[in-house]
This record gives sequence, C-alpha cells and structure tokens, in this order.
Amino acid sequence: MKSNISDLWKKEDWLAVWIGFIVILIGCVAVLTGWFDFSAAKFSTWHLWENVAEKKSLFAQMNGAFWLKLLKTFLVLGILFACGVKLQGGEIKKFVPAFLCLFVLAVIVRLISAEFTLNRYLEWAFWALIVGLLISNTVGVPDWLKPAIRTEFYIKTGLVIMGFSVLFSNIAKFGLYGLGIAWIVTPIVIIFMWWLGTKVFKMENKPLVITLAAATSVCGTSAAIATGAAAKAKKDDLSVAISISIIFTILMMVFEPMIIKATGMSQLMGGALIGGTVDSTGAVVLAGNALGPEAEQAAVLVKSIQNILIGFIAFFVAVFFATRVDRNSDQKVGAGEIWYRFPKFIIGFFVASLVASFIILPLAGSSQVAAINGVLDQYKNWAFVLAFTSIGLDTNFKEIAKQMQGGKVLWLYIIGQLFNIALTFFAVWFLLSGVVFDIPVLDLYK
Repeated sequence: MKSNISDLWKKEDWLAVWIGFIVILIGCVAVLTGWFDFSAAKFSTWHLWENVAEKKSLFAQMNGAFWLKLLKTFLVLGILFACGVKLQGGEIKKFVPAFLCLFVLAVIVRLISAEFTLNRYLEWAFWALIVGLLISNTVGVPDWLKPAIRTEFYIKTGLVIMGFSVLFSNIAKFGLYGLGIAWIVTPIVIIFMWWLGTKVFKMENKPLVITLAAATSVCGTSAAIATGAAAKAKKDDLSVAISISIIFTILMMVFEPMIIKATGMSQLMGGALIGGTVDSTGAVVLAGNALGPEAEQAAVLVKSIQNILIGFIAFFVAVFFATRVDRNSDQKVGAGEIWYRFPKFIIGFFVASLVASFIILPLAGSSQVAAINGVLDQYKNWAFVLAFTSIGLDTNFKEIAKQMQGGKVLWLYIIGQLFNIALTFFAVWFLLSGVVFDIPVLDLYK
C-alpha cells in the first residue's frame, strides 16, 4: 500500500481535516474580527407546555432569524461535504438531495433532544440513533438516500473541529490531581478490558473490544468514534458500543450521585469520581450538579483533562492495530504501512488543539477562545448528529444481536466499568482524601 500526494485531496481522512480546518478558520475570523455571524442554528430548550415560564415554547424561537441560521448551517455543511464527496469521486446530483433529507432528519433529532424533559436525561446521540434505527428497521432506507450516509466522513470532520476545544491549559487547572485520576486510570482500564475481551472472553471482533474499552474508560461517544475509526471498526461495532455506553451512562448519571451521597463522600471526591467514571460530558455535568457546585466543578475538570486523551488513545490504537492486530504472522509492517493506515484526522485533531492552546489563547485570551468554541461547538454537534443518524440508518437490529456474541459484549462493559469505578475511586481517595496529599482549593481554578 502506498501513499500518494493526491491522497491530500482525494482521501476521506484528509478531506475531513481540510473541511474541519475551514470551519475552524472561518469561526476564528468571524469571532475575532466581528465582521459577520458564523454561528450555526441551535434549538433553545423548549417545553411541551406553554405555561412553563422559564422555558421558551417551541414556536416562539422559530422566527425569521432562526430559519436564516438553519439555512446557513445547511449551506455551509452541504457545500463543504458536497465538495468532499465530489473530490472522492462521488456524484453531486445524487448527494445533494440525499444530504437535504439527512439534514432534515438531523433537524428533527435536534428538535426532539432540545425538549426540556428529554434534554435533561438523554443526549442527542441517543435520539439520532433512535430516529435512524426506526427508519432502517421499519420502512427501510431508500436507495436514493444512501449517497448521504457517510458516517465516518461526518465523524472525522466533527472530531477535527472538536480538537479546537481541547485546551492543554486545562491540565494546569487541576494539576497532578486531575492527571493522576484521568491519565493513569484510563490506560490501565483499556488494557484490562482488552485482556478481558480477547483472552478471557476470547472475542474475535477486536475492533469492537477496543472501541468499547475506550468508550468505557474515557468519555463514551467521542472516544468510541475516534478509537473505532483508528481500529477500523464497522458501523455495527460502533453502534453497539455507543448504545451500551448511552444506556449505562443514563443509569450511572442517576444512581451514582445517590450512592456517593449515601456514603458521605465529600463533594470534591464525589465530583472527581463522577468525572472519571461517567462516560458522557453532559451527563457528568448533571451528575456533578446533583452533588453540589464544588462537585460539579471537580467533575468537569477531571472529565476535561480525560478528554485530552482521545487523540493520544486513537493514535496508539492505530499503531497497535497496524503493527500487531491486522498484520499476518509473517508480515513486517514498516513506517510506510503504518502511515498509510494511520487515520489522518488525528493529526487534524492535535493541530486544532495546539493552535487553540498555544496561538489563539495567548493572542486573543480565554474569553475569545470560549466565544470561538461556542460557534464551533454547534458545527461539531451538527456533524455528529449527521453521523449518528447515519449510523442508525445503516444499522439493523438483527446485526446488532449478532454482535452481542452471546452476551459477552454486555459482560465486557459491565466488568470493565466496575473495574474502572474501583480503580478511579482508589485514585480519588489517594489524591483527594487528604490522607496522602493536601486537598486542593477549588478557588484556585474557578
């Protein structure tokens, strides 16, 4: 396998990097200069009942300005992805109407997930999967829609954009405490789950094992899609890993704060435990808030530091699979082969993070970086909604049942998560109980 210079404008990995960089560049220019508004459409939280004063009704927010933003969002994403499809050899005339339909489904997903009650307990990723699964497992996906179902393309682009929000400066906010909780426990859990899945359960689907391990130990959805891409996991593998992660995230978000309160654990320790064990960042915020403001802050900081590992884990997984898992016993894998297989979006992820951390942040300040991230975050979310809806459209329940491998996948997650909780608790106690080290003062990193 050889890499060619034309890969830079013909291969999906590189095109995802360029599209992500274009969105980041335009977002930076828009915010830093104030010349134009580049923000994407976003549904504010709405309530089914009009008499809830603190929430807007659905129709109150759908004014002319909203529809213009929605049109702008569609045009930006549609044009960029259409150009990417064309450069890959696809047909624009088939992609555009299919993408329009997929975007409408994404709008429905964002609408559903913004409802007040649903928004508190289930993330948009869940609803994107549900909408797609309902279509694919009932009426079926029409052939004319399939040209827009490009899951990996949307995921990789969203991850490149996401890289801008992963600031290395977050490490300084919680120092060695956060590093000890997030960076030492995480790789141990991944190694343990890999051993458990491949050696004890003897699961043959190794991309699924590593994807589920990353989802369990890092941050659920984002880690699963990054690691799944690095390990070349199938769409069904990704769907299974994300579905299990979402189900247990909901359970942990509700019950973990209750258990922590019952044990009398301090807010600082409880928040750090939540940040290190609850998969989704949004669920971490809600679960931490249930314990109190101090717990919420500790939980978010631990999860933020843990999220930085996404790119590193994807990198090592890509190298590991290229050199150990996917090669024949008599095959030597050189640097060229590793580079060919290496998912290039990881480079985009790291470059975006470095630019934000060491160029934009020192020059423009944290408030401007936060404003840029506010714009980019919505484009990232739209890309992910397109991806998750595509996963649902491309997934069949019968295939998912086959992937469960007699319940091994479920047991792998349960045992892995219990190990993750136990190890994280030990790290939290060791670092934050005050027995070994001084307890950090949260005022220092507000």
